[in-house]
Amino acid sequence: MKLKNGVTFSDKALALLLEFEGFDQPGHWPGVDSGVSIGIGYDLGYTTRARFLADWGGRLPAGHVEALSLCVGVKGQAAARLARNLKAITIPRAVGRAVFLERTLPDVEAETRAVFPGVERLPQDAQDALVSLVYNRGGKLVGDTRLEMRSIRALVPGGNLRAIAAEVRKMKRLWPKYLGLRRRRDAEAALIEYAAGATPASPPYKPALGRKPPEDWV
Repeated sequence: MKLKNGVTFSDKALALLLEFEGFDQPGHWPGVDSGVSIGIGYDLGYTTRARFLADWGGRLPAGHVEALSLCVGVKGQAAARLARNLKAITIPRAVGRAVFLERTLPDVEAETRAVFPGVERLPQDAQDALVSLVYNRGGKLVGDTRLEMRSIRALVPGGNLRAIAAEVRKMKRLWPKYLGLRRRRDAEAALIEYAAGATPASPPYKPALGRKPPEDWV
């Protein structure tokens, strides 16, 4: 589908991404190693002050922007403590959606192309399942926790979708206790297999694959 900003994106992948990211308010800390998150998965713990101001400055009241800027780079329990003092700030859905469409999603698509060279030659559903992966995990390739990311990078030029899906599923080893992350990897892998015309190796997360995004996203 063609989004309002001109970006072409798989409707199945967009539904998956929206399903799992949800819509965050700063007073609710997502947990694990997250920072304070706002809008559609915009994690202040993993951005810079300059980037945050470019994305959100002028869209929110100045006082809210200043308060949220203090959360930039802060993760984990330190972010949880900050979140408790941000319950009075509400991110309007229209603002969060605009930042997602105009700023975040195009940038993550570009990052995905850089992390996985040749990804643009894969079927659209497979491309955008990997965009969902990078949206959630970032594009880092160094370290033991990034073994599967490096494997996917090596597999993408050959277009072996089944092998790519298998590597996405293998990442579940990293989150034995976090069902949401495990379901997300299964859903991304199933979408890649769907793009290959294969029957998914494990049942897809039905809400992610079985519905279209809201009409006002088109």
